[in-house]
Amino acid sequence: MTADHDIDADDIHADDIHDRVKTYYRRAVMSGEVSDASDNRWGSAHYDDDAMADAGAAADLSMGCGNPFALADLSPGETVLDLGSGGGLDVILSARRVAPGGHAFGVDFLDEMIETATANAAEAGVSNVSFLKGMIEDIPLPDNSVDVVISNCVINLAPDKRPVFAEVARVLRPGGRLAISDVVADDGHTAPEDGSVWADCGAGALGHSDYLALLADIGLVDASIDYTHDTGPGLYGAAVRARHP
Repeated sequence: MTADHDIDADDIHADDIHDRVKTYYRRAVMSGEVSDASDNRWGSAHYDDDAMADAGAAADLSMGCGNPFALADLSPGETVLDLGSGGGLDVILSARRVAPGGHAFGVDFLDEMIETATANAAEAGVSNVSFLKGMIEDIPLPDNSVDVVISNCVINLAPDKRPVFAEVARVLRPGGRLAISDVVADDGHTAPEDGSVWADCGAGALGHSDYLALLADIGLVDASIDYTHDTGPGLYGAAVRARHP
């Protein structure tokens, strides 16, 4: 199995991957143990100090590989959706940017994350937010309801990326845009065949060429992948952009 292909169910069962990822992040949110602050590959290192100060307690649960908020070029009045919203950092920052008149949604599959993010948003004083329980493969929002989809190092955790991006295309309005941070692999990079390491943000990474091909196949246009930093052998934190035609 190689990381630049969607995962074959015969290799690693999707439910097993979801369970392992849930266990990993449930433990993180309950313990408060997140990325090592000295490891600049992950977490808060990708945000400026002012943004982190504005986010309050949500900043302490930053576990991503980039800063999708900085990529999204948000404007007042827009509706933004964060896939895998975790402790709510990017939702809170986005809510401030799209006010007045805009709204920021976060989707996460853990009750603990939804509860934590809701509390963090209240502490930060933002009210134009909604945190929804759901899977990124089945987004609980209507068709054509979102101007911008963001995500921070979450899509690489999905066992199969196709339904995720199909859902992105479904909820984006015509002309809407995708602006995410994700881990992307060199073409041909060999991933471990052990689902236990899936949550390490590398085993499920798509290869560069397959990533672009999948976005195009789903119907998103003007796709680009720009590497920002190394995250491991043959793996990179990347800014991924595309647009709904």
